[in-house]
Amino acid sequence: MTASALSKAIGPRVQTFLIESDEIGTIGVGEATIPTIHWFNQLTGLNHNEFMRETKATYKLGIEFENWARPGHVYLHPFGRYGDTNDSLPFHHRWIRARQEGLDDGIEQYSLTTLVARAGKFAFPASDPNSPLATLGYAFHFDASLYARYLRKHSEARGVRRFEGKVIKIDQHPETGFVTSLRTDKGDQLDADLFIDCSGLRGVLIGGVLGSAFEDWSHWLPCDRALAVPTERTGPPVPYTRSEALAAGWQWRIPLQHRNGNGYVYSSKFISDDEAASVLLNNLDGKPLADPRPIRFTAGRRKRSWDKNVVAIGLSGGFLEPLESTSIHLIQSAIAKLLSLFPTRQCDPYTAEQFNRVLSQEFEAVRDFLVLHYHSTTGKNEPMWEYCRSMPLPEALVYKEEHFKRSGRIVLAPEELFKDGSWLAVLTGQGHIPGDYNPLLDSVSSKDNFVYLRRTKDLLRATCQRLPSHESHIRAITEAPPVGVA
Repeated sequence: MTASALSKAIGPRVQTFLIESDEIGTIGVGEATIPTIHWFNQLTGLNHNEFMRETKATYKLGIEFENWARPGHVYLHPFGRYGDTNDSLPFHHRWIRARQEGLDDGIEQYSLTTLVARAGKFAFPASDPNSPLATLGYAFHFDASLYARYLRKHSEARGVRRFEGKVIKIDQHPETGFVTSLRTDKGDQLDADLFIDCSGLRGVLIGGVLGSAFEDWSHWLPCDRALAVPTERTGPPVPYTRSEALAAGWQWRIPLQHRNGNGYVYSSKFISDDEAASVLLNNLDGKPLADPRPIRFTAGRRKRSWDKNVVAIGLSGGFLEPLESTSIHLIQSAIAKLLSLFPTRQCDPYTAEQFNRVLSQEFEAVRDFLVLHYHSTTGKNEPMWEYCRSMPLPEALVYKEEHFKRSGRIVLAPEELFKDGSWLAVLTGQGHIPGDYNPLLDSVSSKDNFVYLRRTKDLLRATCQRLPSHESHIRAITEAPPVGVA
């Protein structure tokens, strides 16, 4: 991803080298994304239909959470907005007030994205701001290995030089400590001014050479292992990711065109690896296509992801478990920050400091959003969930929850990844019920508010009924001839 973005944004003015070894495995389970992926695909100049075909992609309208708030409870975090597009008043405050006055409707009935996802349908967001379709949002599921191969093809076509091999020696300037060159087991020596560490959890340059400390967040996010296994398709792909809470973690199900991705994210403190594998294999919807692949990790981030002339992107800079599909986003976000702060050869430390500040703020905001899922539960008596309910919380999360509880307001910083709709979905989905609403709504009569909500619900339902199926969208793309072919 980094090589592709640099080759597109900078072009031939700067020579980009990529060192990687086919002998070194990758995590490669990041098969679900969030809507920010559109920015990256546009940045790198990908053709939509070609991308869908090459990566076996499906559309993703949100994430379904089963058994998270309490056993038997299901809710969906949609990628679109609630209500319609023509309301001058804050929509969810309308819903809060009506609920206090006797309305039985859940918030999901006022999300077109949720209705469309539940119905197994799909539509692109409308450009007309007056259309209910303008409230839709979407991302993708795709095969991460195929995506990497697709980006490699584009990168090399734009001049990126790939070197096969393992790094066996790293040279540094004796005075500044800057990395000056890398040497591989194939005999290549690559000299450069800027080094991007995409070496995964090992952090070969940022940690191994420069010694950037790692800030451990496992006391808030206790899951530290995962097992991933592909299975055969069992039916038409649904347009959302499924996340099911289990005794010591959670299981993902991701539908692709050619198979399904599955995995169990769990805490080794509360279940053994063998037990986790048994739980996963007994909870699959289709025939497994391989043995479960183990992954070990620690939730947290580097205190400095940019140090001297080394920038850590991806797992080398930090990892937050895939509960809200943020891993690929955090890669592209770091790439975006690198492009906006692209350095001179001297790598001004103030440039690095700004990169580290904004990236750490984003990591912390995403961390708090994930912690919200874990601690806000009831009726789950397993040891891991009891621990999560009682653990001390990050101060910023406590403030957000209390503000929502007291006034229905969602207080976010402008640069936060997850906006009002996402926090509303998870706060209400995890059982947080606001005790008040914006007093501006008192200018509207109770009757008029109920009429408005009923009209909105009817409009969204009617709109959903008219839409085609998700599978028909996929079929239209995969069966269409490639561009330039009659």
